[in-house]
Amino acid sequence: MKTIRFAKWSAVLAAVLLLAAYDEGSPFVQFATNPVVVLILLSIMLTGFILELFTPGFGIPGAAGTLSLLIFTAGHVMSGDAGILTVLLIVLGVLFILAEVILPGGIVGFIGFILFSAGVLFAGASLMWMAVSLLIAFSIATAALILMVKVLGKEMKLFKKFILSDSTDTANGYVSNETRTDLIGKIGKTKTALRPSGTVVIDGERIDAVTEGGFIAAEKDVAVVKTEGVRIVVRELE
Repeated sequence: MKTIRFAKWSAVLAAVLLLAAYDEGSPFVQFATNPVVVLILLSIMLTGFILELFTPGFGIPGAAGTLSLLIFTAGHVMSGDAGILTVLLIVLGVLFILAEVILPGGIVGFIGFILFSAGVLFAGASLMWMAVSLLIAFSIATAALILMVKVLGKEMKLFKKFILSDSTDTANGYVSNETRTDLIGKIGKTKTALRPSGTVVIDGERIDAVTEGGFIAAEKDVAVVKTEGVRIVVRELE
């Protein structure tokens, strides 16, 4: 309940800030575009999104990251430093990074990283300070990721929705192919020559089989000596 309330109040606060941002000279715009605040916002944004990966549902880290993203974007748009293209780059970057969770492989996430970085770099009046802020923010977010995985041993809750965690072994009832152990010891007749594979008939059933390595002509009596999955091994009877 606390998480839901926080998310709701964050949305309300974001709406109020966005309305206030329509005044280019408002304290909000001056606050959101302050170089130190920009560094803090980017750090909270990236670290919040990283920590959200370890949180079931949508929690406080994700809400904090989203709110920071809204403040950063709205402040720079209303100040005139960022345009529609910049906003599109940031939004597409975030969407591509999130899509990496569903489409693993690294390419989509890398594209998202490039788009997001480009949007942030072009959003500010100083390209150099934006680059430094972005580098520091990424370093903090990376440190948080290492802390959660390597030190605290946490698992990413979000990824578990898309990863098969059940063990597919015989103990859990999974079999890759049916093993015909019921055929061992049964007598049949070769329908075709086995060189070393071919077809045999056992109890009226046509079965693909192989010899132990030799040749068996058609219409010969054979016995099943072993089965390995779908591989049925037969031996000619003397």
